[in-house]
Amino acid sequence: MWPGSRFVLFLMVALAACGANGTSAEVREPEGLWTGPMRGETPNTLQGAVVVDVAGLEALLPKDPILLDVGPADKKPEGFPKDRLWLPTHRSIPKAVWLPGAGAATLEAAQEEAFLRRVEELTQGDDAKPIVVFCQPQCWGSWNAGKRLVTHGFTRVHWFPGGVDSWQETHDTVAVDVDEDWPVPPAK
Repeated sequence: MWPGSRFVLFLMVALAACGANGTSAEVREPEGLWTGPMRGETPNTLQGAVVVDVAGLEALLPKDPILLDVGPADKKPEGFPKDRLWLPTHRSIPKAVWLPGAGAATLEAAQEEAFLRRVEELTQGDDAKPIVVFCQPQCWGSWNAGKRLVTHGFTRVHWFPGGVDSWQETHDTVAVDVDEDWPVPPAK
């Protein structure tokens, strides 16, 4: 092989793996909940749910959907001084209910029951009430939460994969606290 030909071959293989436009191949939906790393490329679909972007979310807001933020709570940085107060602030879409960790693939049975019970309370027993699940871009947690809701019979689930980051490009966010009726799962 002449010099540089290996690089050209490598480049051709890399471009083929990424597709002609340089983006990664389409991620397929798993059959059940995603059990791999929570951060990474997600599918463009969620069977049984409607995928929305910012415009789609804006169109839903007049219907007063339940906004479920399942993004994780901030973790105290290693080496954080013990004599300093740790006061993380979670910012979200206005009127969002924050249920950190609710998108984990493996919730304890009591935690999953608490999630479904809390959503049932928020929807006042209306399985057709619009629900929007989100966290951050490339977050499987919101996909899992949406999948869990669809699996349990909620019929108007919307997944907002752009999450808070996408929302705040054109809208304000607000500081939210963990929902008072949500038992935060233990950190793993």
